[in-house]
Amino acid sequence: MSHKGVLAETRLFIGDADIECETYTCDLGEVAVVSIADHEKTGPNEDSAALIPVNDQHLVLIVADGVGGISGARRASNLTVKTIRKHIENIDDTDRPCLRTAILDGIEAANQAVLNLGTGSASTLALAELGPGYVRTYHVGDSILLVCGQRGALKLLTTPHSPVGFAMEAGLINESEALQHAELNLIFNVIGATDMRIEIGSELPMAARDSLLLASDGLTDNIMQDKIIDTIRSGPVGKSLCSITDLALSRMSEEKSGQPSKPDDCTAILFRPKYSRKKNSAKPAE
Repeated sequence: MSHKGVLAETRLFIGDADIECETYTCDLGEVAVVSIADHEKTGPNEDSAALIPVNDQHLVLIVADGVGGISGARRASNLTVKTIRKHIENIDDTDRPCLRTAILDGIEAANQAVLNLGTGSASTLALAELGPGYVRTYHVGDSILLVCGQRGALKLLTTPHSPVGFAMEAGLINESEALQHAELNLIFNVIGATDMRIEIGSELPMAARDSLLLASDGLTDNIMQDKIIDTIRSGPVGKSLCSITDLALSRMSEEKSGQPSKPDDCTAILFRPKYSRKKNSAKPAE
């Protein structure tokens, strides 16, 4: 990773460089982020991300993907993370209900702000609210959130708001068929729509050594779920995240029979809770 440090303040990743790679420690655990622009296009990275430490007990992580091919996609994803950040940082109280309200208000405000651009711009959103021993997810569109245990047990995976995502969830097509589907990039729920809908997950306990991944479809359209889990579930967060994003980039650059290859911007965040042997706080790995 190009930078390592303590996460003491909000960090935004808004496409200012072709490659942004950082890893941090905080009171809740370790977090790494990678954002890489599509090497095949001349335009800027349309993905955005944010790491927002609320206090020593709460952390908010965001990945937003500007809808490609629409004017102002980068501006839409940038505006999404900046607007949500503003609402979170303006709260006086930091208990769970107050933080949850700020997140929801921020998402609604981001939706209106993108609509007000008047350009037809849009963005997806994957957001994780983290606190002591738990995560709650919020998402709009097809950027995903995934939680797995150290031994690879899948504990949470959001369903993309897309025809292909719903077809997979219903068991009508498998993952391999989905990645080759002609309508893979069609989504029906975005930030910047009059009928935008926020899907809120229930509070999920996170054990020590669990891994939480947020990712744009530049990652998930190029790597199968089992491979993603196998790569991110162990090892230092920075190294694990670089391994999976490097694999996505190699898939994008070279088409091979039997494996997906879809050039795109690629942004991902990987988080693991703090583990303490001394306190014997870890639950058995799953």
